[in-house]
Amino acid sequence: MNITEDPSTSTLAARESEVRSYSRSWPTTFDRAQGSTLYNVDGKPYLDFFAGAGALNYGHNNPVLKEALLDYISSDRIIHSLDMFTEARTDFLNTFGEMILAPRNLDYRVVFPGPGGANAVEAALKLARKVTGRESVINFTNAFHGMTLGALSVTGNSLKRGGAGVPLVHATPMPFDDYFGRDYPDFFYFERLLTDTGSGLNKPAAVIVETVQGEGGINAARAEWLRGLSELCRKHDILLILDDVQMGCGRTGGFFSFEEAGIEPDMVCLSKSISGSGLPMALTLVRPQLDIWEPGEHNGTFRGIAPAFVTATEAIRTFWADDALERSTLAKGARIESRFNALSAAHPGAGLVAKGRGLARGLQFADGETAGRVAAGCFERGLLVETSGPEDEVLKLLPALTITNDELDRGLDIIESATDAALAA
Repeated sequence: MNITEDPSTSTLAARESEVRSYSRSWPTTFDRAQGSTLYNVDGKPYLDFFAGAGALNYGHNNPVLKEALLDYISSDRIIHSLDMFTEARTDFLNTFGEMILAPRNLDYRVVFPGPGGANAVEAALKLARKVTGRESVINFTNAFHGMTLGALSVTGNSLKRGGAGVPLVHATPMPFDDYFGRDYPDFFYFERLLTDTGSGLNKPAAVIVETVQGEGGINAARAEWLRGLSELCRKHDILLILDDVQMGCGRTGGFFSFEEAGIEPDMVCLSKSISGSGLPMALTLVRPQLDIWEPGEHNGTFRGIAPAFVTATEAIRTFWADDALERSTLAKGARIESRFNALSAAHPGAGLVAKGRGLARGLQFADGETAGRVAAGCFERGLLVETSGPEDEVLKLLPALTITNDELDRGLDIIESATDAALAA
């Protein structure tokens, strides 16, 4: 994106590492936020279609979650607890089990692997190898699973993989759904390699997959493809790891993004919006028979951040007692899809493609340069939206699930205006 840097950010830019990224796309200094709006230090509002990269499904400073957090902190309750028992941890585990797992007939043990999504992925990979005694893991084209070495090994993005500085091994990529435009049967290559004794493929410990590839360009797998993958894993005694770090907690409609497909993964990775408030928290859910850890075999200093347990519990009680949020998310997602289809029809030669599920939505452009111009134009008009995909060719929408229809329409109006301007340039 070609955006002139705000002079107020120059000191910060000089002090902080060159690795920073979002501050380059949005060169202003933010000060406060509420709901789906951020304000910079001058009080200028920005409508947020980014939501902390999916960490703020219930918006900024949700008043219900904020009240629970402030009450907890002001009463001198436990903040840091490693994996010691606390009331906050107990309350979360009971609520998560009773309101999320039990109604979906899911039986998982909960691992607290550390504060972020990469921690959840690393724990799943480690446990899968321990359970099976195998090393290889299957990942998919355009996947993204985190920035630590194990997570990078199952990530597709060449820029991020290149930053590892060492060979990334023990992982084999396979084509994600629709990678070949459905010119070939699902899993024709994967299954052939599994069954051919001359293929050279080591039998995998696990397959790791996203139902919707967020960083990969909002590539949504079909329910039948996910069911086929689940069946293939069972047939060949391979564990199925579902990375729901960005697409879980209601992003695609149901609490888990795999609910629509009717599958039950062996392990599920959650983070981002599981705390509900933007506080760091992650879970690795594992089937009970796979829970063969030795005490302390996987640990981390910040796997017991009690304020995150408090807001996570309150988020579940507030938003998941019924299906109102799910229905609202699906309706808003359909609203975006309709607008994007209309925008595509208005520019028949531009190659625009609407993508996604629920409130994980994308508008694919012919190239990353055009998508970048649109995103920059959105920022100039007061909307925060990022790009994704192998060439950053997809405008990626992750608004808060609690966004109002008026806010959603206002943001879509901005996208239409920025798209018209970029395509006319």
